[in-house]
Parts: sequence; C-alpha cells; structure tokens
Amino acid sequence: MPLKLYQRPNSPNWYIRGTVKGVYVHETCETDVRAVAEEIRAKREWEILQSVVHGIKAGGTFEAAAVIYLENGGEARFLQPLIDHFGITPLDKIDQTVADDAAKRIYPGLAPATLDRQFYTPLSAVINKAHQHGPKGFCSPVKFKRPKKPKGRVRWITHAEAHKLIEACAPHLRPLVAFLFYTGARCGEALWLDWRNVDLQRGEVQFLDTKNGRDRGVPLHPDIVAILANLPHREGEVFRKPGHKITKWLPSGSNSGELIETVEYTLGEPYAPLDPDDERDVSAGSRIKKGFKAACDRAGITDFHPHDCRHTWATWHYRQNRDLNRLKELGGWSSLEMVLRYAHLNVEDAAPSIHNMPSIGPAPATKQPGQNVSPARRKAKKGAAA
Repeated sequence: MPLKLYQRPNSPNWYIRGTVKGVYVHETCETDVRAVAEEIRAKREWEILQSVVHGIKAGGTFEAAAVIYLENGGEARFLQPLIDHFGITPLDKIDQTVADDAAKRIYPGLAPATLDRQFYTPLSAVINKAHQHGPKGFCSPVKFKRPKKPKGRVRWITHAEAHKLIEACAPHLRPLVAFLFYTGARCGEALWLDWRNVDLQRGEVQFLDTKNGRDRGVPLHPDIVAILANLPHREGEVFRKPGHKITKWLPSGSNSGELIETVEYTLGEPYAPLDPDDERDVSAGSRIKKGFKAACDRAGITDFHPHDCRHTWATWHYRQNRDLNRLKELGGWSSLEMVLRYAHLNVEDAAPSIHNMPSIGPAPATKQPGQNVSPARRKAKKGAAA
C-alpha cells in the first residue's frame, strides 16, 4: 500500500505508515501541521522509489526491524525495552553514540556483562537480521563497540575438595553437582537435560541448543553413569527439585508384629525455566544457589559458585590431557582464546624449561662474617687480638 498519514490518540504529530516497492515504513513526521507532514510523506515515498531504481539507501525504523527479526526466528527476550525506547527511530540514526546513550537510559548502573547481554546483543541482532531478511536498502549491518568487561574470574577446587562438596550436598542435589564436575556442563545445560539425550549404555550425553548455538556430545565418567543409573526415573528432566517426604511403617518380618519406620521421597518437580518476561532472571545457577551455598559452607569451601564447577572440570581436564582443542570441543567454547586461561593455571609442564636454564653459580652465603655476634663477644675478640 502507498504511504499514508495518520495521527495517534496520544500525540498531536502526524505519522507515516505503509509499504512502497516492498519497503515498509512506520515513522513520525515530527510535526502537527498536516501540510508539512504531507510534504515529508511525499519526500519519503520519492526516496524509496529512488532507492529501488538507483540503489539509493532508503532505510527502515527500529520497530519495523524488530518485526522482521521476530518473523525470522529472533528471540523476544530483552526486546521490549528496546522497542519502547527506539520505536520508529530510523535505523540509520542509531550509531554508536545513540546506542551508548540509550543503554545508559534503559539500563542505568548495570554491570558491563549484563549491559552487553541485555542491550547491545539484542540491538545488534535486530538490525543485522533486518539487513539480512528485510527489503533491499532497508538498513546496513552494524557492529557496536561493547562495554569493556573486567577480566574473567576462574575459581577451581581440587578433586578432594570436590568430593567433600558432593558429599555435603543434599540428596537431590548430589547427582547434579557430581554431573557438573565431571561433564563441564553449563548450569542450564544440566538443569534442563532430558533423559532422551542421555545414553547410559554408551556412556554419553548430548547437549542440544547450547549457548553458542551448536550441539555437542560429552562422554560420561563411569562414576557418573552409576550415579545416573541409580536415579528413580527415566523420563523428562534428569535432575529435579527435592520430592516430598513420605514416612511409612512396615512390618519388620518377625513374629513380634514390630513395625519399622521407612522414609521415601516422591519424584520432585523439574527446575523452572528462565522467564523471558523477567529481565532479572538470567542465571540458571540461581535455581540451586541456596542449596549449593549451604553445601559449600558444610564442606568448608569459600567463594565457590555453581558455574565454578565448569571451571574446575576444565582445569582438571587440561591438567590431565594437555589438549586445548579437545577441551574446547568438549566444553563447547567458541574459540581457543576462551580456554587458554585454563592452560595458564597449569604450569607444571613449564618446570623443565626453567630448571634447564644455566646456573647462576654457587648460592650466596646467607650470613656475613661477624653477623649475629653479640657486642660482648665482639669486644672479647678485639681484646684477644690485641
């Protein structure tokens, strides 16, 4: 349909909406004068026709780009605040300065990593997908400079500490924490793992639709196979919240008629998925945070969080195998740079290169003549010499 003018109930300004030669337009004229708005409408329509004939850039709005993004498989999470802010802002007006200013207005005071995840990533995704799937000349691709993040934290513990932590976990949490330590799974990959993706006979697990968009398989340690085999169910999510306690009194089997108290637990509910409408709900590990912290306290382990199980697994794996490419593949990292930090933690293999360096000669004396001699002895020595 051609471009038309209309007014919104809550604004005196005129707006343009319509499609010309496949280019969708929805933007404000920024005027309440009908005659001026009509000139802007006619000029905008002429620009689009020129873009079709001569390849001159026409451009679209953020609101229209968001529609294209969602229609082509884009994720709605974190999108609404951007739509509310940018609305019908032309995409060619959203540069680095405009983006940085919007980030501060929409999410004041957020940490760089959170700002990157909730603002810059969806903003870039919307515009770039609109460039890919929108009409010709709709917009150009973008690459925004992201806020600088602090150096990543790597906290890991020893095998003995991990064993102590697993033993300190509540019964429902123990299999999950052991699984995290021995597969390197991200918390979300483990919490919502379905039995359909676990093969106990072959001893392997498949993680689907992971953080970097690629599926991956990981062999299971024999101890983990045994732990999973002892779980009471084989359908739905593997790991569950604690079930309800049921106490029963059963006959002891003797002729005395004595009853024995037995305790059973019902199958717990699955962990709740992330809420796409809650911008604060971004961490799968928050589902087990309280129980995990209590287990760490009982085990005497400080400054250790659920995601640190993945750091621990990676550190163990590299120490045992010295294979960064294999570690990258099994852990599902997107680049070798991401796994180099685990190599930096393991320096034992560098010891020979240090030990083989030329000697600097005999070690210097640790005491000089006369050192640690009391004043009385020093005076006596002088008298003897005289």
